[in-house]
Amino acid sequence: MKNFIEFLEKLERNKIYYTLDKTREEYVRVDISVPGERWEVEFAAEDGDIIVERFKSVGDVEGKEALEYLFDNF
Repeated sequence: MKNFIEFLEKLERNKIYYTLDKTREEYVRVDISVPGERWEVEFAAEDGDIIVERFKSVGDVEGKEALEYLFDNF
């Protein structure tokens, strides 16, 4: 829990926007959006395990037609 709180405080000191979520049992997820990237950092309640996933933009920008694809396929 200490690592989790320290991480949130560091994000705040650096003015990095984040939200909290919980999608898996025993983990709290911190969602971070920065230009060109999205990060998911999960902290385990039980053993202090930390999992980081980073999603990078390929730089392609699409129009509203991309929204059709979203709803048609997901």
